[in-house]
Amino acid sequence: MGLTHVTVRLRSFGVPNGSYEASFLVDTGATDCLAPASALRKIGVQPVGRNMYEVANGTAEEFEFGLVEITVMDEITAGRVIFGPENAESLLGVTTLESAGLTIDPANQQLRRLPAIPLK
Repeated sequence: MGLTHVTVRLRSFGVPNGSYEASFLVDTGATDCLAPASALRKIGVQPVGRNMYEVANGTAEEFEFGLVEITVMDEITAGRVIFGPENAESLLGVTTLESAGLTIDPANQQLRRLPAIPLK
């Protein structure tokens, strides 16, 4: 299976014109989104907590997270974003995909809209 990237816009709550747009790696193994800490701070995102996260090499690291509005494929949702290292690739986690009503089509490596968001 290949890698899927999609353009995502993060917007800080309560900060006019505070948005960050970039190509994010769709990571169905990640729960939350991740973006460089400096980009999040620049648009006014404030940390609201800290969590331990398992990173790609299997180790656990503690990161701050904030809350943002997330736009992907013209769908708007809100969720957590991790204040990631500057050299880390921005990630779009599965929680955002599900809440926006999106899924990844494994046959063509692209996101597609669900016909309905499950409530069950």
